[in-house]
Amino acid sequence: MNDEPADPRLPLAYAHCEQVLREGDFDRWLACLFVPAERRKYLHALYAFSLDVARIREIVSDPMPGEIRYQWWRDAIEGEARGDTSAHPVAAALLDTIATFRLPHEALTNIVDARTFDLYDDPMPGLRQLEGYCGETSSALLRLAGIVLMGGEDPGGADAAGHCGVAYAMTGLLRALPWHAARGQTYVPEEILRRHEASHDDLLAGRYPPAVAAALAEMRELARAHLQKGLADLGNVRPQARAAFLPVMLVEPYLKRMERWDYNPFREPVDLPQWRRQWILWRASKRLG
Repeated sequence: MNDEPADPRLPLAYAHCEQVLREGDFDRWLACLFVPAERRKYLHALYAFSLDVARIREIVSDPMPGEIRYQWWRDAIEGEARGDTSAHPVAAALLDTIATFRLPHEALTNIVDARTFDLYDDPMPGLRQLEGYCGETSSALLRLAGIVLMGGEDPGGADAAGHCGVAYAMTGLLRALPWHAARGQTYVPEEILRRHEASHDDLLAGRYPPAVAAALAEMRELARAHLQKGLADLGNVRPQARAAFLPVMLVEPYLKRMERWDYNPFREPVDLPQWRRQWILWRASKRLG
């Protein structure tokens, strides 16, 4: 593995990724502070890529430009993009990270493919589909981060990444529910809404009747169940790769915030003070290390 960049523009590309991450995904940026310094920029690139594809729905006016953007990312990952991908700093840093650690292209293109769901207002049909979406977008990212921390080797703990990634993504979707609803989209599976006689219309209108509260409570239970299964398998993750799971340690505190007596997802964002997040991540870094 050669850590020396061949392109003199790469240091600026990696610096750009860190800035993008700090502004757009502060939890993962904080978690990167507790990984070995020599691996940090590569995680910045990986997470900045994930953030870029996650934001495409927000910056396009209709699905077609989004589909074109996703195809550009697929081509870039496979080395088939037209033009100079090094002009795109996130792509340049990601491609260097892929080459440095021999990251599997399929896992990265699967992230892109899963994100195409975001472009449309179709409801999430069932729990199985939701878990698949979370696995492709979040669990895969955990595995890729583990490979980076292992210097290109298998980090182990596939079940840990699978379940923890689903828990992390579900919790993120619950936190983002008011923003998704405002753009006409929800990720709460129809089967869960039906079970509690809840309505998509209530979610889209920002209403929080008892039926919606019960559906969201079931979502939290599912996220917590995945979290517990994932953490139970964390011992199978190689020690050098466990820092990839640091962001997951914020899942339980966020879920608890949603269980306060005055919780209403449409009234105020679910957040934690920065000092508390840093403290949680610092303690977890000592335990996982």
